[in-house]
Amino acid sequence: MKTSIELKQILQQIDRKSYPAYKSLRGQYRFEGYTLSIDHVQGDPFAAPSKVSMLLKGSQTGFPQELYDARHKRIALQDYLIRLMEREIREFSFKAGGSGKSGLISISHCGQEVLERTACGINPAGGDMIVGIEIGFPANGRTINAGELEKILFDFLPKCVKKTLYYQVLNHRQITDVINLAVDQQVIREKLPEMGLAAFVSNGSVLPRESGVSERPMKGSVLFQSPESQEVTITVPHAGDMKGMGIRKGISLIIGGGYHGKSTLLRALELGVYNHRKGDGREFVITDDSAVKIRAEDGRSIKKADISLFIQNLPNKKDTASFETQDASGSTSQAANVVESIEAGTSLLLIDEDTSATNFMIRDELMQKVVHPNDEPITPFIERVRELYEQLGVSSIIVAGSSGTYFHVADTIIQMDHYVPRDVTEFAKKEAQNYPMVKVEGRPFHQPSFARVPLQNRELKKDQRVKMKAMGRDLIQINKKTIDLHSVEQLIDSEQTNALGYLLLYAQGELCGNNRTIQEIVGEILQRVERNGLSAVTGSRAYHSTLAVPRRQEIFACFNRYRELSFK
Repeated sequence: MKTSIELKQILQQIDRKSYPAYKSLRGQYRFEGYTLSIDHVQGDPFAAPSKVSMLLKGSQTGFPQELYDARHKRIALQDYLIRLMEREIREFSFKAGGSGKSGLISISHCGQEVLERTACGINPAGGDMIVGIEIGFPANGRTINAGELEKILFDFLPKCVKKTLYYQVLNHRQITDVINLAVDQQVIREKLPEMGLAAFVSNGSVLPRESGVSERPMKGSVLFQSPESQEVTITVPHAGDMKGMGIRKGISLIIGGGYHGKSTLLRALELGVYNHRKGDGREFVITDDSAVKIRAEDGRSIKKADISLFIQNLPNKKDTASFETQDASGSTSQAANVVESIEAGTSLLLIDEDTSATNFMIRDELMQKVVHPNDEPITPFIERVRELYEQLGVSSIIVAGSSGTYFHVADTIIQMDHYVPRDVTEFAKKEAQNYPMVKVEGRPFHQPSFARVPLQNRELKKDQRVKMKAMGRDLIQINKKTIDLHSVEQLIDSEQTNALGYLLLYAQGELCGNNRTIQEIVGEILQRVERNGLSAVTGSRAYHSTLAVPRRQEIFACFNRYRELSFK
Protein backbone atom coordinates (compact mmCIF):
# COMPACT_ATOMS: atom_id res chain seq x y z
CA MET A 1 0.00 0.00 0.00
CA LYS A 2 1.27 3.46 -0.93
CA THR A 3 1.04 6.68 1.05
CA SER A 4 -0.91 9.81 0.23
CA ILE A 5 2.42 11.55 -0.43
CA GLU A 6 3.18 8.98 -3.15
CA LEU A 7 -0.24 9.61 -4.65
CA LYS A 8 0.58 13.31 -4.91
CA GLN A 9 3.84 12.48 -6.63
CA ILE A 10 2.08 10.29 -9.20
CA LEU A 11 -0.43 13.05 -9.87
CA GLN A 12 2.39 15.51 -10.53
CA GLN A 13 4.05 13.04 -12.91
CA ILE A 14 0.95 12.45 -15.02
CA ASP A 15 -0.28 16.06 -15.09
CA ARG A 16 -1.10 17.20 -18.67
CA LYS A 17 -0.59 13.72 -20.06
CA SER A 18 -3.20 11.91 -22.12
CA TYR A 19 -6.26 10.81 -20.11
CA PRO A 20 -5.42 7.05 -20.05
CA ALA A 21 -2.44 7.86 -17.79
CA TYR A 22 -4.97 8.18 -14.97
CA LYS A 23 -5.06 4.35 -14.98
CA SER A 24 -1.75 4.39 -13.09
CA LEU A 25 -3.60 5.69 -10.03
CA ARG A 26 -5.39 2.42 -9.37
CA GLY A 27 -4.51 1.04 -5.94
CA GLN A 28 -4.68 1.88 -2.24
CA TYR A 29 -3.24 4.89 -0.40
CA ARG A 30 -2.94 5.65 3.31
CA PHE A 31 -4.57 8.92 4.36
CA GLU A 32 -5.01 10.24 7.88
CA GLY A 33 -7.87 8.23 9.39
CA TYR A 34 -8.69 6.09 6.35
CA THR A 35 -7.40 4.20 3.35
CA LEU A 36 -8.31 5.57 -0.06
CA SER A 37 -8.83 2.94 -2.75
CA ILE A 38 -9.05 3.95 -6.41
CA ASP A 39 -10.94 0.93 -7.72
CA HIS A 40 -11.85 1.87 -11.28
CA VAL A 41 -10.69 4.69 -13.53
CA GLN A 42 -12.97 5.94 -16.30
CA GLY A 43 -11.76 5.72 -19.87
CA ASP A 44 -12.26 9.40 -20.71
CA PRO A 45 -13.80 12.48 -19.07
CA PHE A 46 -17.15 11.84 -20.76
CA ALA A 47 -17.45 8.21 -19.60
CA ALA A 48 -19.08 6.93 -16.41
CA PRO A 49 -17.20 8.39 -13.40
CA SER A 50 -14.32 6.66 -11.66
CA LYS A 51 -15.08 4.54 -8.58
CA VAL A 52 -13.33 5.34 -5.33
CA SER A 53 -13.78 3.90 -1.86
CA MET A 54 -12.65 4.77 1.66
CA LEU A 55 -11.88 2.09 4.25
CA LEU A 56 -12.09 3.17 7.89
CA LYS A 57 -11.26 1.10 10.96
CA GLY A 58 -14.02 0.68 13.52
CA SER A 59 -11.57 1.66 16.25
CA GLN A 60 -11.24 5.06 14.57
CA THR A 61 -14.84 5.77 13.56
CA GLY A 62 -15.96 5.01 17.11
CA PHE A 63 -19.55 3.90 16.52
CA PRO A 64 -20.80 1.87 19.54
CA GLN A 65 -21.47 -1.75 18.63
CA GLU A 66 -25.08 -1.58 19.81
CA LEU A 67 -25.77 0.68 16.83
CA TYR A 68 -24.96 -2.06 14.31
CA ASP A 69 -25.17 -5.41 16.15
CA ALA A 70 -28.31 -6.49 14.23
CA ARG A 71 -28.94 -6.36 10.49
CA HIS A 72 -31.87 -3.94 10.65
CA LYS A 73 -29.85 -1.56 12.84
CA ARG A 74 -26.82 -1.81 10.57
CA ILE A 75 -28.84 -1.03 7.44
CA ALA A 76 -30.45 1.97 9.16
CA LEU A 77 -27.08 3.34 10.30
CA GLN A 78 -25.54 2.84 6.86
CA ASP A 79 -28.50 4.61 5.25
CA TYR A 80 -28.11 7.54 7.66
CA LEU A 81 -24.41 7.90 6.87
CA ILE A 82 -25.00 7.78 3.11
CA ARG A 83 -27.55 10.59 3.43
CA LEU A 84 -25.07 12.66 5.46
CA MET A 85 -22.27 12.03 2.98
CA GLU A 86 -24.50 12.93 0.04
CA ARG A 87 -25.39 16.25 1.64
CA GLU A 88 -21.73 17.08 2.26
CA ILE A 89 -20.29 16.10 -1.11
CA ARG A 90 -23.05 17.98 -2.91
CA GLU A 91 -21.30 21.16 -1.71
CA PHE A 92 -18.12 20.17 -3.56
CA SER A 93 -19.43 18.47 -6.70
CA PHE A 94 -18.19 20.20 -9.88
CA LYS A 95 -16.15 22.74 -7.90
CA ALA A 96 -13.15 21.21 -9.63
CA GLY A 97 -13.43 22.20 -13.27
CA GLY A 98 -12.83 20.50 -16.61
CA SER A 99 -14.50 18.74 -19.52
CA GLY A 100 -17.38 16.28 -19.42
CA LYS A 101 -17.91 14.80 -15.96
CA SER A 102 -14.77 16.44 -14.59
CA GLY A 103 -15.24 17.41 -10.96
CA LEU A 104 -18.36 15.33 -10.36
CA ILE A 105 -18.49 13.82 -6.87
CA SER A 106 -21.47 11.62 -6.05
CA ILE A 107 -22.74 8.89 -3.77
CA SER A 108 -25.97 6.89 -3.80
CA HIS A 109 -29.12 8.97 -3.59
CA CYS A 110 -31.43 7.46 -0.97
CA GLY A 111 -35.16 7.81 -1.42
CA GLN A 112 -37.89 7.45 1.19
CA GLU A 113 -37.18 3.74 1.67
CA VAL A 114 -34.25 2.45 3.71
CA LEU A 115 -32.29 -0.03 1.59
CA GLU A 116 -29.11 -1.99 2.11
CA ARG A 117 -26.62 -0.36 -0.27
CA THR A 118 -23.00 -0.98 -1.16
CA ALA A 119 -22.33 2.77 -0.90
CA CYS A 120 -21.74 2.18 2.81
CA GLY A 121 -21.01 -1.11 4.52
CA ILE A 122 -20.25 -1.72 8.20
CA ASN A 123 -18.63 -4.98 9.28
CA PRO A 124 -20.61 -6.27 12.28
CA ALA A 125 -17.53 -8.04 13.61
CA GLY A 126 -15.63 -4.88 14.48
CA GLY A 127 -17.26 -1.87 12.90
CA ASP A 128 -14.81 -1.44 10.03
CA MET A 129 -16.49 0.66 7.35
CA ILE A 130 -16.24 0.97 3.58
CA VAL A 131 -17.82 3.92 1.77
CA GLY A 132 -17.92 4.08 -2.01
CA ILE A 133 -18.33 7.19 -4.15
CA GLU A 134 -17.92 8.20 -7.79
CA ILE A 135 -15.60 10.95 -8.98
CA GLY A 136 -15.21 12.47 -12.42
CA PHE A 137 -11.43 12.68 -12.82
CA PRO A 138 -10.77 16.19 -14.21
CA ALA A 139 -9.37 16.90 -17.66
CA ASN A 140 -9.14 19.73 -20.15
CA GLY A 141 -10.36 18.07 -23.30
CA ARG A 142 -8.65 14.69 -22.92
CA THR A 143 -5.61 16.07 -21.17
CA ILE A 144 -5.22 15.28 -17.46
CA ASN A 145 -5.73 18.16 -15.03
CA ALA A 146 -4.03 16.62 -12.00
CA GLY A 147 -4.21 19.80 -9.95
CA GLU A 148 -8.01 19.69 -9.92
CA LEU A 149 -8.03 16.01 -8.91
CA GLU A 150 -5.58 16.84 -6.14
CA LYS A 151 -8.13 19.35 -4.82
CA ILE A 152 -10.78 16.64 -4.71
CA LEU A 153 -8.67 13.91 -3.11
CA PHE A 154 -6.68 16.04 -0.67
CA ASP A 155 -9.09 18.83 0.24
CA PHE A 156 -12.75 18.14 -0.59
CA LEU A 157 -12.90 14.44 0.23
CA PRO A 158 -11.06 14.55 3.60
CA LYS A 159 -13.43 17.31 4.75
CA CYS A 160 -16.46 15.20 3.85
CA VAL A 161 -15.07 12.12 5.60
CA LYS A 162 -14.26 14.00 8.80
CA LYS A 163 -17.72 15.59 8.96
CA THR A 164 -19.78 12.45 8.33
CA LEU A 165 -18.04 9.18 9.21
CA TYR A 166 -16.83 9.66 12.79
CA TYR A 167 -19.25 9.12 15.65
CA GLN A 168 -17.76 11.81 17.88
CA VAL A 169 -18.61 14.64 15.45
CA LEU A 170 -22.17 13.53 14.68
CA ASN A 171 -25.50 14.27 16.33
CA HIS A 172 -25.89 11.33 18.74
CA ARG A 173 -29.57 12.06 19.35
CA GLN A 174 -30.33 11.81 15.63
CA ILE A 175 -28.44 8.54 15.33
CA THR A 176 -30.30 7.10 18.32
CA ASP A 177 -33.63 8.13 16.79
CA VAL A 178 -32.70 6.41 13.50
CA ILE A 179 -31.77 3.17 15.26
CA ASN A 180 -34.79 3.26 17.59
CA LEU A 181 -37.11 3.67 14.60
CA ALA A 182 -35.50 0.67 12.86
CA VAL A 183 -35.90 -1.42 16.03
CA ASP A 184 -39.59 -0.50 16.37
CA GLN A 185 -40.22 -1.28 12.70
CA GLN A 186 -38.52 -4.65 13.07
CA VAL A 187 -40.57 -5.51 16.15
CA ILE A 188 -43.80 -4.80 14.28
CA ARG A 189 -42.64 -7.01 11.39
CA GLU A 190 -41.94 -9.83 13.78
CA LYS A 191 -45.30 -9.43 15.52
CA LEU A 192 -47.43 -9.45 12.36
CA PRO A 193 -47.54 -13.25 11.98
CA GLU A 194 -47.96 -13.74 15.73
CA MET A 195 -51.07 -11.52 15.61
CA GLY A 196 -52.46 -13.12 12.46
CA LEU A 197 -51.89 -9.92 10.47
CA ALA A 198 -50.82 -9.40 6.88
CA ALA A 199 -50.17 -5.68 7.38
CA PHE A 200 -50.39 -2.82 9.88
CA VAL A 201 -51.11 0.86 9.18
CA SER A 202 -50.58 3.11 12.20
CA ASN A 203 -52.97 5.88 13.10
CA GLY A 204 -51.55 9.24 12.09
CA SER A 205 -49.79 7.89 9.00
CA VAL A 206 -49.57 10.19 5.98
CA LEU A 207 -50.29 8.03 2.92
CA PRO A 208 -50.77 10.53 0.03
CA ARG A 209 -47.62 11.69 -1.73
CA GLU A 210 -46.69 15.23 -2.69
CA SER A 211 -47.19 14.61 -6.43
CA GLY A 212 -46.96 11.97 -9.12
CA VAL A 213 -43.22 12.57 -9.39
CA SER A 214 -42.43 13.05 -5.70
CA GLU A 215 -42.45 10.43 -2.97
CA ARG A 216 -42.39 13.00 -0.18
CA PRO A 217 -45.50 13.20 2.04
CA MET A 218 -48.28 15.53 1.00
CA LYS A 219 -48.64 18.54 3.28
CA GLY A 220 -52.04 19.03 4.86
CA SER A 221 -53.31 15.58 3.85
CA VAL A 222 -55.81 13.54 5.86
CA LEU A 223 -54.09 11.52 8.57
CA PHE A 224 -54.90 7.83 8.59
CA GLN A 225 -57.30 6.66 11.30
CA SER A 226 -58.27 3.02 11.66
CA PRO A 227 -61.90 1.95 11.91
CA GLU A 228 -62.56 0.97 15.51
CA SER A 229 -63.45 -2.59 14.53
CA GLN A 230 -60.08 -3.10 12.84
CA GLU A 231 -57.91 -1.26 15.34
CA VAL A 232 -55.14 -3.15 17.05
CA THR A 233 -52.41 -2.09 19.47
CA ILE A 234 -48.79 -3.14 19.01
CA THR A 235 -46.32 -2.34 21.77
CA VAL A 236 -42.82 -1.47 20.56
CA PRO A 237 -39.71 -0.70 22.64
CA HIS A 238 -39.33 3.00 21.87
CA ALA A 239 -42.62 4.43 20.55
CA GLY A 240 -44.64 2.46 23.13
CA ASP A 241 -48.22 1.44 22.35
CA MET A 242 -48.99 1.99 18.68
CA LYS A 243 -52.58 1.88 17.49
CA GLY A 244 -53.58 1.35 13.91
CA MET A 245 -55.45 -0.78 11.41
CA GLY A 246 -54.46 -4.42 11.46
CA ILE A 247 -55.26 -6.08 8.14
CA ARG A 248 -55.82 -9.72 8.99
CA LYS A 249 -54.62 -12.66 6.98
CA GLY A 250 -57.21 -13.99 4.59
CA ILE A 251 -59.06 -11.98 1.95
CA SER A 252 -59.40 -8.24 2.38
CA LEU A 253 -61.20 -5.91 -0.01
CA ILE A 254 -60.58 -2.17 -0.33
CA ILE A 255 -63.47 -0.36 -2.02
CA GLY A 256 -64.70 3.20 -2.50
CA GLY A 257 -65.35 5.89 -5.07
CA GLY A 258 -62.73 7.24 -7.43
CA TYR A 259 -60.08 9.51 -5.86
CA HIS A 260 -61.04 8.50 -2.31
CA GLY A 261 -57.75 6.81 -1.48
CA LYS A 262 -58.05 3.13 -2.45
CA SER A 263 -54.96 2.98 -4.62
CA THR A 264 -53.09 5.29 -2.24
CA LEU A 265 -53.61 2.80 0.58
CA LEU A 266 -52.63 -0.11 -1.66
CA ARG A 267 -49.47 1.70 -2.79
CA ALA A 268 -48.50 2.31 0.83
CA LEU A 269 -49.00 -1.39 1.53
CA GLU A 270 -46.91 -2.34 -1.53
CA LEU A 271 -44.00 -0.26 -0.24
CA GLY A 272 -44.58 -1.38 3.34
CA VAL A 273 -42.31 -4.32 2.53
CA TYR A 274 -39.51 -1.77 3.07
CA ASN A 275 -38.74 0.37 6.11
CA HIS A 276 -39.17 4.11 5.60
CA ARG A 277 -37.13 7.02 6.87
CA LYS A 278 -38.30 9.25 9.69
CA GLY A 279 -40.67 11.94 8.43
CA ASP A 280 -41.91 9.96 5.45
CA GLY A 281 -45.37 9.53 6.97
CA ARG A 282 -45.37 5.78 6.27
CA GLU A 283 -42.78 4.82 8.89
CA PHE A 284 -45.27 2.48 10.52
CA VAL A 285 -47.00 1.11 7.46
CA ILE A 286 -45.59 -2.38 7.79
CA THR A 287 -46.54 -5.15 5.36
CA ASP A 288 -45.62 -8.83 5.25
CA ASP A 289 -42.20 -8.45 3.63
CA SER A 290 -42.89 -11.25 1.13
CA ALA A 291 -45.91 -9.39 -0.34
CA VAL A 292 -46.09 -9.09 -4.13
CA LYS A 293 -48.12 -6.64 -6.21
CA ILE A 294 -49.79 -8.61 -9.00
CA ARG A 295 -50.96 -7.15 -12.29
CA ALA A 296 -51.63 -8.06 -15.90
CA GLU A 297 -48.54 -7.70 -18.06
CA ASP A 298 -49.40 -8.05 -21.73
CA GLY A 299 -46.50 -9.07 -23.93
CA ARG A 300 -44.17 -10.54 -21.30
CA SER A 301 -42.50 -13.88 -21.87
CA ILE A 302 -43.40 -16.91 -19.77
CA LYS A 303 -41.13 -19.93 -19.41
CA LYS A 304 -42.36 -23.36 -18.25
CA ALA A 305 -44.76 -21.89 -15.67
CA ASP A 306 -47.51 -24.11 -14.28
CA ILE A 307 -50.58 -21.91 -14.74
CA SER A 308 -53.00 -24.85 -14.89
CA LEU A 309 -54.55 -23.76 -11.59
CA PHE A 310 -56.12 -20.89 -13.55
CA ILE A 311 -55.97 -21.87 -17.23
CA GLN A 312 -56.60 -25.26 -18.83
CA ASN A 313 -57.80 -26.74 -22.11
CA LEU A 314 -56.63 -23.99 -24.42
CA PRO A 315 -57.96 -24.27 -28.00
CA ASN A 316 -54.41 -24.47 -29.35
CA LYS A 317 -53.73 -27.44 -27.01
CA LYS A 318 -50.82 -25.70 -25.28
CA ASP A 319 -49.69 -27.39 -22.11
CA THR A 320 -50.63 -25.01 -19.29
CA ALA A 321 -48.86 -27.16 -16.70
CA SER A 322 -45.63 -26.09 -18.41
CA PHE A 323 -46.74 -22.99 -20.24
CA GLU A 324 -44.49 -21.01 -22.56
CA THR A 325 -45.04 -17.93 -24.66
CA GLN A 326 -43.06 -14.93 -25.86
CA ASP A 327 -46.14 -12.70 -25.94
CA ALA A 328 -48.51 -13.35 -23.04
CA SER A 329 -52.06 -12.02 -22.93
CA GLY A 330 -53.41 -10.11 -19.95
CA SER A 331 -54.97 -13.19 -18.35
CA THR A 332 -52.07 -15.60 -18.94
CA SER A 333 -49.55 -13.03 -17.75
CA GLN A 334 -51.50 -12.39 -14.55
CA ALA A 335 -51.91 -16.11 -13.95
CA ALA A 336 -48.16 -16.55 -14.39
CA ASN A 337 -47.45 -13.61 -12.08
CA VAL A 338 -49.55 -15.20 -9.34
CA VAL A 339 -47.94 -18.62 -9.67
CA GLU A 340 -44.40 -17.24 -9.96
CA SER A 341 -44.97 -15.10 -6.85
CA ILE A 342 -46.03 -18.17 -4.89
CA GLU A 343 -42.94 -19.93 -6.23
CA ALA A 344 -40.91 -16.96 -4.93
CA GLY A 345 -42.29 -17.49 -1.44
CA THR A 346 -44.97 -14.83 -1.09
CA SER A 347 -47.73 -15.19 1.47
CA LEU A 348 -49.59 -12.02 0.45
CA LEU A 349 -50.88 -10.91 -2.95
CA LEU A 350 -51.74 -7.24 -3.57
CA ILE A 351 -54.08 -6.62 -6.51
CA ASP A 352 -55.70 -3.53 -8.02
CA GLU A 353 -58.54 -4.20 -10.44
CA ASP A 354 -57.43 -1.17 -12.49
CA THR A 355 -54.27 -3.01 -13.56
CA SER A 356 -55.80 -6.48 -13.77
CA ALA A 357 -57.23 -8.51 -16.63
CA THR A 358 -60.99 -8.52 -16.09
CA ASN A 359 -61.45 -12.05 -17.45
CA PHE A 360 -58.80 -13.29 -15.04
CA MET A 361 -60.45 -11.69 -12.02
CA ILE A 362 -64.17 -12.48 -12.53
CA ARG A 363 -66.84 -13.94 -14.82
CA ASP A 364 -70.29 -12.52 -14.14
CA GLU A 365 -73.52 -14.50 -14.20
CA LEU A 366 -74.63 -13.32 -17.62
CA MET A 367 -71.31 -14.25 -19.24
CA GLN A 368 -71.46 -17.68 -17.64
CA LYS A 369 -74.89 -18.22 -19.11
CA VAL A 370 -73.86 -17.12 -22.61
CA VAL A 371 -70.45 -18.84 -22.65
CA HIS A 372 -70.69 -22.28 -21.07
CA PRO A 373 -67.96 -22.99 -18.47
CA ASN A 374 -66.80 -25.97 -20.53
CA ASP A 375 -65.94 -23.51 -23.32
CA GLU A 376 -63.98 -21.18 -21.02
CA PRO A 377 -60.39 -22.23 -20.27
CA ILE A 378 -59.95 -19.63 -17.50
CA THR A 379 -60.83 -20.35 -13.89
CA PRO A 380 -61.07 -16.79 -12.57
CA PHE A 381 -59.14 -15.64 -9.53
CA ILE A 382 -62.32 -15.24 -7.52
CA GLU A 383 -62.77 -19.03 -7.70
CA ARG A 384 -59.26 -19.64 -6.34
CA VAL A 385 -58.67 -16.80 -3.88
CA ARG A 386 -60.19 -18.67 -0.90
CA GLU A 387 -58.37 -21.89 -1.79
CA LEU A 388 -55.05 -20.05 -2.09
CA TYR A 389 -55.44 -18.93 1.50
CA GLU A 390 -56.82 -22.13 2.97
CA GLN A 391 -54.57 -24.53 1.05
CA LEU A 392 -51.35 -22.53 0.64
CA GLY A 393 -51.60 -19.80 3.29
CA VAL A 394 -51.51 -17.03 0.67
CA SER A 395 -53.63 -14.01 1.65
CA SER A 396 -54.95 -11.37 -0.76
CA ILE A 397 -55.65 -7.65 -0.47
CA ILE A 398 -57.71 -6.49 -3.45
CA VAL A 399 -58.73 -2.99 -4.52
CA ALA A 400 -62.10 -2.98 -6.27
CA GLY A 401 -64.03 0.03 -7.48
CA SER A 402 -66.55 -1.30 -9.99
CA SER A 403 -67.44 -4.90 -9.14
CA GLY A 404 -68.99 -6.14 -5.90
CA THR A 405 -68.55 -9.81 -6.76
CA TYR A 406 -65.68 -10.16 -4.30
CA PHE A 407 -68.00 -9.18 -1.42
CA HIS A 408 -69.03 -12.83 -1.30
CA VAL A 409 -65.54 -14.17 -0.66
CA ALA A 410 -63.93 -11.36 1.34
CA ASP A 411 -63.31 -11.67 5.07
CA THR A 412 -62.98 -7.91 5.54
CA ILE A 413 -64.28 -5.05 3.40
CA ILE A 414 -62.86 -1.58 3.96
CA GLN A 415 -64.38 1.44 2.22
CA MET A 416 -62.11 4.45 1.67
CA ASP A 417 -64.21 7.61 2.08
CA HIS A 418 -62.24 10.85 1.54
CA TYR A 419 -59.09 8.96 2.58
CA VAL A 420 -60.77 7.71 5.78
CA PRO A 421 -61.19 3.91 6.05
CA ARG A 422 -64.56 2.55 7.18
CA ASP A 423 -65.36 -1.07 7.96
CA VAL A 424 -68.40 -1.92 5.82
CA THR A 425 -68.02 -5.71 5.97
CA GLU A 426 -71.38 -6.41 7.63
CA PHE A 427 -73.34 -4.04 5.39
CA ALA A 428 -71.65 -5.22 2.17
CA LYS A 429 -72.17 -8.89 3.05
CA LYS A 430 -75.84 -8.27 3.75
CA GLU A 431 -76.33 -6.45 0.45
CA ALA A 432 -74.46 -9.19 -1.40
CA GLN A 433 -77.16 -11.66 -0.39
CA ASN A 434 -79.44 -9.91 -2.89
CA TYR A 435 -76.98 -10.77 -5.67
CA PRO A 436 -76.16 -14.48 -5.20
CA MET A 437 -72.81 -15.52 -6.54
CA VAL A 438 -72.97 -18.09 -9.32
CA LYS A 439 -70.07 -20.42 -8.72
CA VAL A 440 -68.38 -22.05 -11.67
CA GLU A 441 -68.37 -25.82 -11.50
CA GLY A 442 -64.80 -25.93 -10.44
CA ARG A 443 -61.80 -27.74 -11.59
CA PRO A 444 -60.17 -29.23 -8.49
CA PHE A 445 -57.56 -27.18 -6.68
CA HIS A 446 -53.97 -28.37 -6.87
CA GLN A 447 -50.67 -26.86 -5.86
CA PRO A 448 -48.70 -25.63 -8.86
CA SER A 449 -45.48 -27.43 -9.72
CA PHE A 450 -42.29 -25.54 -8.85
CA ALA A 451 -39.80 -27.87 -10.46
CA ARG A 452 -38.45 -25.45 -13.07
CA VAL A 453 -34.71 -25.80 -13.68
CA PRO A 454 -32.95 -22.81 -15.33
CA LEU A 455 -30.45 -23.79 -18.00
CA GLN A 456 -27.11 -22.11 -18.55
CA ASN A 457 -26.94 -19.65 -21.42
CA ARG A 458 -23.65 -20.22 -23.24
CA GLU A 459 -23.24 -16.50 -23.82
CA LEU A 460 -23.31 -15.86 -20.06
CA LYS A 461 -20.76 -18.43 -18.88
CA LYS A 462 -18.27 -16.91 -16.48
CA ASP A 463 -15.40 -17.26 -18.96
CA GLN A 464 -17.33 -15.22 -21.56
CA ARG A 465 -17.09 -11.46 -21.94
CA VAL A 466 -20.51 -10.07 -21.07
CA LYS A 467 -21.73 -6.49 -21.19
CA MET A 468 -24.36 -5.68 -18.58
CA LYS A 469 -25.93 -2.29 -17.96
CA ALA A 470 -28.86 -1.16 -15.84
CA MET A 471 -30.87 1.50 -17.65
CA GLY A 472 -32.72 3.26 -14.86
CA ARG A 473 -35.15 1.35 -12.67
CA ASP A 474 -36.98 -0.46 -15.45
CA LEU A 475 -34.47 -2.02 -17.83
CA ILE A 476 -31.38 -4.22 -17.79
CA GLN A 477 -29.36 -4.67 -20.95
CA ILE A 478 -27.24 -7.82 -21.31
CA ASN A 479 -25.33 -8.14 -24.57
CA LYS A 480 -27.88 -5.85 -26.30
CA LYS A 481 -30.83 -7.94 -25.04
CA THR A 482 -33.11 -6.16 -22.58
CA ILE A 483 -35.03 -7.31 -19.51
CA ASP A 484 -38.15 -5.19 -19.07
CA LEU A 485 -39.03 -4.70 -15.39
CA HIS A 486 -41.42 -1.76 -15.66
CA SER A 487 -44.33 -3.85 -14.33
CA VAL A 488 -42.37 -5.05 -11.29
CA GLU A 489 -43.83 -2.27 -9.17
CA GLN A 490 -42.05 -2.98 -5.88
CA LEU A 491 -38.67 -2.54 -7.51
CA ILE A 492 -38.02 1.03 -6.40
CA ASP A 493 -34.40 1.95 -7.09
CA SER A 494 -32.05 1.73 -10.08
CA GLU A 495 -29.37 0.37 -7.74
CA GLN A 496 -31.59 -2.64 -7.05
CA THR A 497 -31.93 -3.07 -10.81
CA ASN A 498 -28.17 -2.84 -11.21
CA ALA A 499 -27.75 -5.54 -8.55
CA LEU A 500 -30.31 -7.77 -10.30
CA GLY A 501 -28.14 -7.72 -13.43
CA TYR A 502 -25.15 -8.96 -11.46
CA LEU A 503 -27.24 -11.57 -9.66
CA LEU A 504 -28.45 -12.95 -12.98
CA LEU A 505 -24.91 -13.10 -14.37
CA TYR A 506 -23.68 -14.76 -11.18
CA ALA A 507 -26.43 -17.37 -11.30
CA GLN A 508 -25.65 -18.10 -14.94
CA GLY A 509 -21.92 -18.31 -14.37
CA GLU A 510 -21.89 -20.23 -11.09
CA LEU A 511 -25.18 -21.98 -10.35
CA CYS A 512 -27.23 -22.78 -13.47
CA GLY A 513 -26.70 -25.98 -15.40
CA ASN A 514 -26.43 -28.21 -12.31
CA ASN A 515 -30.04 -29.41 -12.27
CA ARG A 516 -31.01 -26.97 -9.53
CA THR A 517 -34.49 -25.46 -9.47
CA ILE A 518 -34.94 -21.71 -9.62
CA GLN A 519 -35.99 -21.81 -5.97
CA GLU A 520 -32.73 -23.52 -5.00
CA ILE A 521 -30.63 -21.11 -7.08
CA VAL A 522 -32.21 -17.96 -5.66
CA GLY A 523 -31.98 -19.40 -2.16
CA GLU A 524 -28.25 -20.05 -2.63
CA ILE A 525 -27.68 -16.53 -4.00
CA LEU A 526 -29.42 -14.94 -1.02
CA GLN A 527 -27.42 -17.04 1.44
CA ARG A 528 -24.16 -15.89 -0.15
CA VAL A 529 -25.26 -12.26 -0.20
CA GLU A 530 -26.28 -12.46 3.45
CA ARG A 531 -22.92 -13.96 4.40
CA ASN A 532 -20.64 -11.77 2.28
CA GLY A 533 -22.73 -8.89 0.93
CA LEU A 534 -23.33 -8.07 -2.71
CA SER A 535 -19.58 -8.24 -3.33
CA ALA A 536 -20.12 -12.02 -3.28
CA VAL A 537 -21.86 -11.77 -6.66
CA THR A 538 -19.66 -9.21 -8.39
CA GLY A 539 -16.75 -11.66 -8.48
CA SER A 540 -13.39 -10.22 -9.40
CA ARG A 541 -14.92 -7.01 -10.69
CA ALA A 542 -13.98 -3.72 -9.02
CA TYR A 543 -15.74 -2.64 -5.86
CA HIS A 544 -19.23 -1.51 -6.78
CA SER A 545 -20.64 1.44 -4.87
CA THR A 546 -23.92 1.63 -6.79
CA LEU A 547 -25.80 -1.52 -5.80
CA ALA A 548 -28.77 -2.06 -3.48
CA VAL A 549 -30.03 -5.41 -2.24
CA PRO A 550 -33.28 -6.48 -3.95
CA ARG A 551 -35.85 -8.78 -2.37
CA ARG A 552 -36.17 -12.47 -3.19
CA GLN A 553 -39.38 -11.71 -5.06
CA GLU A 554 -37.72 -9.21 -7.42
CA ILE A 555 -34.88 -11.65 -8.12
CA PHE A 556 -37.45 -14.20 -9.28
CA ALA A 557 -39.22 -11.50 -11.30
CA CYS A 558 -35.99 -10.55 -13.08
CA PHE A 559 -35.08 -14.15 -13.93
CA ASN A 560 -38.60 -14.84 -15.17
CA ARG A 561 -38.53 -11.84 -17.52
CA TYR A 562 -35.18 -12.59 -19.14
CA ARG A 563 -36.23 -13.85 -22.56
CA GLU A 564 -32.87 -15.54 -23.19
CA LEU A 565 -33.19 -17.76 -20.11
CA SER A 566 -34.46 -21.28 -20.78
CA PHE A 567 -35.90 -23.80 -18.34
CA LYS A 568 -36.35 -27.52 -18.34
